[in-house]
Amino acid sequence: MACGFLEMEILNTFWNLMSENEDRDISIQDIVDELASNGVERAYTTIKTVMDRLVSKSILVRYKTGKKFFYRVTMDKREMALDMMKEFTDNFFDGDISKMVRFVEKETVEFLVK
Repeated sequence: MACGFLEMEILNTFWNLMSENEDRDISIQDIVDELASNGVERAYTTIKTVMDRLVSKSILVRYKTGKKFFYRVTMDKREMALDMMKEFTDNFFDGDISKMVRFVEKETVEFLVK
């Protein structure tokens, strides 16, 4: 379940907002405002489009309270990281975690030497 840069920004914003209150109802405007407070200016319609894409990927769910729509993430940050790590391992290392670990160890050493 690959995610683009803006999708990940939105998900990180969800997780940050939910760390303050995990039962909080989060709207598109909440995400727009939080991103803006972190220096990321995005149009409401852009955020809505990306959030709708995350709903279609089953990463977010949308529900209505009164006349307003709210969203909730379906997995926490750890679950998402594990899912993405599995996808990465499947795509680049034929699903062999030991190959992936050896690659990371080798590249980390080379990265630290630079």
